[in-house]
Amino acid sequence: MKSLYLLALGFLLSATSLHAQKMPLSYYLPEIAYDAKIPTPEAYFGFQIGEWHISHDQQVAYMRKLAELSPRVKLVEHGRTYENRPLIHLIITSEKNHQNLETIRTQHVALTNPDESGKLKPETMPSVIYQGFSIHGNEASGANAATLVAYYLLAGQGPEVEKLLNDVVIVFDPSFNPDGLTRFSTWANYHKNQNLTGDSQDREYSEAWPGGRFNHYWFDLNRDWLLGAHPESRARAKVFHDWKPNILTDHHEMGTNSSFFFMPGVPTRVNPITPKRNQELTAKIGTYHAKFLDEIGSLYYTQEGYDDFYYGKGSTFPDANGCIGILFEQASSRGHLQETANGPLTFHFTVRNQVRTALSTQKAAVDLRRELLDHQRGFFQDAQQEAKADQRKGYIFGDRYDLARVDQLVEILRRHQIDVYGLKNQVTLEGRTFDPGSSFIVPLEQTQYKLIRGIFETATTFEDSIFYDISSWTLPLSFNLPYAALGKSWNSGLLGAKVEGARPPRTISAVPAASYAYLMEWDHYYAPKALYHILKSGIRAKVGREPFVLNGKRYEPGTIMIPIANQEKTVAEIQQVVREAAGSAGVGFDGVSTGFTVEGIDLGSNGFSTLQLPKVAVIVGEGASPGTAGEAWHLLDTRYGMVVTKLETDDIARADLTRYNAIVLGAGAYNNSISAAGAAKLKEWVQNGGTLIGIQSAISWLKAQGIGTVEIRQPKEQPLGRKPYIQMDEDIASLEIPGTIFEAEIDHTHPLGFGYRRGKMPVFRDNDLFLEPGKNPYSSPLIYTDNPLISGYIKSTMTELPKRTAGIVVSGAGSGKVIFLADNPNFRAHWFGTNKLFANAIFFGHTISGMSLERGK
Repeated sequence: MKSLYLLALGFLLSATSLHAQKMPLSYYLPEIAYDAKIPTPEAYFGFQIGEWHISHDQQVAYMRKLAELSPRVKLVEHGRTYENRPLIHLIITSEKNHQNLETIRTQHVALTNPDESGKLKPETMPSVIYQGFSIHGNEASGANAATLVAYYLLAGQGPEVEKLLNDVVIVFDPSFNPDGLTRFSTWANYHKNQNLTGDSQDREYSEAWPGGRFNHYWFDLNRDWLLGAHPESRARAKVFHDWKPNILTDHHEMGTNSSFFFMPGVPTRVNPITPKRNQELTAKIGTYHAKFLDEIGSLYYTQEGYDDFYYGKGSTFPDANGCIGILFEQASSRGHLQETANGPLTFHFTVRNQVRTALSTQKAAVDLRRELLDHQRGFFQDAQQEAKADQRKGYIFGDRYDLARVDQLVEILRRHQIDVYGLKNQVTLEGRTFDPGSSFIVPLEQTQYKLIRGIFETATTFEDSIFYDISSWTLPLSFNLPYAALGKSWNSGLLGAKVEGARPPRTISAVPAASYAYLMEWDHYYAPKALYHILKSGIRAKVGREPFVLNGKRYEPGTIMIPIANQEKTVAEIQQVVREAAGSAGVGFDGVSTGFTVEGIDLGSNGFSTLQLPKVAVIVGEGASPGTAGEAWHLLDTRYGMVVTKLETDDIARADLTRYNAIVLGAGAYNNSISAAGAAKLKEWVQNGGTLIGIQSAISWLKAQGIGTVEIRQPKEQPLGRKPYIQMDEDIASLEIPGTIFEAEIDHTHPLGFGYRRGKMPVFRDNDLFLEPGKNPYSSPLIYTDNPLISGYIKSTMTELPKRTAGIVVSGAGSGKVIFLADNPNFRAHWFGTNKLFANAIFFGHTISGMSLERGK
C-alpha cells in the first residue's frame, strides 16, 4: 500500500500558537481580489468560520444572500428533510454559461447516451462537478468550509476564477444532512468554552446520544445513495441524474488522531464492475489534492483504509454512473479544539483542509476537463458494447402475492433512470413462475448496464477479504422477490409496456360490503399498517393460525378476520374503517357473508387468535445502537403508521412498563447503560405477559440477565500458527462478516412466519452471533440452510458456522415471550423482505403458545 506522509510545520504552528486566534480570510482562501458587494462569511455572521459552528439555518441564509447578490449562481431547493429543513444546492458557473444553462445541461447529459454522444463535441463543453459536504452532521468541517468555498466562487476575481467558471459547472450542495448538522452545531456551540480546552473528556466532545452523525431517524445517509430510503437521498439522486456530474466529492471527517485522507482507496477493494479508467482518473485528481495540501504542510495519506466497493456510498455510487467519486476524510476536532497524536487540532484547521481540497477538485476539473468528459462518454459507450456481448439479456422479477414490494423495487430502479418493462405473458424460469401484472423485466442493453449489474448480481468470491462497508446488497434478495436472469435466447416478445413514471399505476379494488366478516391476507407489505388502523379504531380483529377455503379462495395462516358481530361500532362504521385501512395501505379486503368454510377451520374456530393493539416501546439512549433503534422506529412510524414510545435505557427502572405490550431492544452494549434494577424490571414485565424482541448483540445481554433462554453457537478454534505481526490487523478484519446474504428456511405456519409463501428466504447478516436452534422443536421458525451463503463474504474457515443455526428463537418466560432475532430484519430500511418478521413479532408474538415452548426445555 502506498502512504504519503509529509512533515507539517504549518499544521503544528496553526494548531498550537494560533488556536485561540481568529483566522483571517487569507488563512483559508487565496489572496486574490474579491467583489466587495459580496459579503464575506465573517461580515455576514459576525464571526469568522472556525470560531463557532454554523447552524444549517445560518448556512442557508448566507447562501440565499449570495444568490441574491451574484449573477454567477442559481439557488435551487430540491427537497425537504424529515424535520422540514430545506435541501438546497447552488449551480455556480459563469454569467455566460448561466444564459445557456439548460442547453449545457441537456448536452452534458447526452454524453451518457451512446446513441447521441458520438455527435457531441466534448472539446467545447464544460465539465460538471458535484461538491457535497457533511453527510454526517457531526463531521461539520465540510459544511463550514462550504460557506468559504461558495464565497470564493462568487466573489473571487481574476483569470483563474474566470477560467474555472467558464470551463466548469459546479453543483454545490453545502449540507447533505441539515438535521444532523443542526443537532451537532447546537451541541458544540452550547458547550464551547471561552478559553478552549483540548481535553477530549470535556463534555463538548461527548455528544449526547444519538449524536449528530445521523438524520432524523438516526440513519447513516452515506449508505443511502443507491437505496433512497429517505427524502434527503431521493432528492439528491434527482439532482445527480439531472446533471450527471464528472466528479462528485464527499467531504467527511474521521478519528481525531488521524490526518487527512483522499481517494483512491485500497486498490484491491474496488468493485469489479468499475472500469480501470475510473481509478486512473481518481489517482490523477489525487495529485491535485496532494499539491494543494503540500502547500500548507498538511499531513495526508491515500490508498489505504477506505475502499470503492459498495455502490450505495457517496464516493462509490458515482463510479457506477460514469462519474469519479472522491472521498475526503479529515481528522475531526468534534468541536473547537482537541489534543491529538499530531498535536492540538483546531476546528479552523480542519475547515482549512476541506477548503483546500474543494479548490483542488475545481482545479482538476479545469485541467482534466477533456479527459473527464471523454471518460464519461466512453463509460457508457463501453457499457453498451459489454451489454451486447453479455450472455444474459436482462432480469425478471415479481411476486404475485405482494405488489407493494415489487413496486418499491421498480421505484428504486426508475429513480436511477433504469428502464423497466411489464411482463406480457406468463413465463417459468429456473422453476419460478412469473405473471403479467406482478412481474417486470429489466433489459441489460440500456444506458445503466453497469448499475443494473451492481443491483442484481451476486458474488461469493472476492479479490480482498476486507470491506469498508457491506459485501453484498442484491436488491431483489433484500426485497425477497423471486428473480432470474434472462438468457441469450430469451423471447423479446415477453416485454410488455414500459414503466414511464416512478412506479407502475395501481388501482385499489373497492372494498365490498360484508355482512359476516372482512378477511385480509397477510402477504401484502403494508398489511400491518392496515391492521393497526383497524385495531386503533377500536375494532376487534383475529388472526387465523390455520388455512381455510371460503368462496372458492384459499386463505393461508396469518389471514386477518374482522367479524361484524359483537363489535362496539355499527356495520357502516366498520365498513368505513376497513375502507380507510385499505385506502391508506393499498391492501385488499374480502367481504364474506358466512363463517362456514368448505375446507379448514371455520371463522368461529378457536384456530383464530384475538389480537391486541400493539403498544410499542423502542429502547434508545446510551448503550443502544442508534442505527438499529432508528430502523425500528422508522419502520413503525413512517410505514406502518404506529404510535411508538422511545424509552431511554436509564429510565427503564423507573418507567411504567405496563403501558406497553411489546418492547424492542436493538443491538447495543447494555452492561453499563441498563441498571440491574432496569434488567429486573424488564424480566418481571416479560413474565407478566409482555413480548420482548431482542436483536443481534442485545441477545447476549438478555442471556446474561436470564431474560429468556437461548444458546449461542461458538466457532471452532482454528490453529493459527506463527504469522508476521504486520498481518495482524488484516487477519482480524477478515474474520468479520461485513454484510452478507444467507438463505434460511421459514416455517410459514408459525406466527412469526405468517405472510411468507415460499419455504426459503434470504436474510441479511452483519454480525457473527449465531444461535443454536431452541430445544423446543417449535421455537425456531427461521433456520439457516445446509449451504446458506447466497452472496457476500465469509471467511473460508467460517463457512460451517452458520449452517443450521437459528435466525429466530422464541423463548417462553412466565406469561410472556422473548423473541431473539439473530439478524437485523430492518437493515437500512431497504430489507423489505424481512420487515415482516419484525412486524409479526410485534403483532403476533403474544399469540404464540407459551405452554408448547415450556415443554421443550
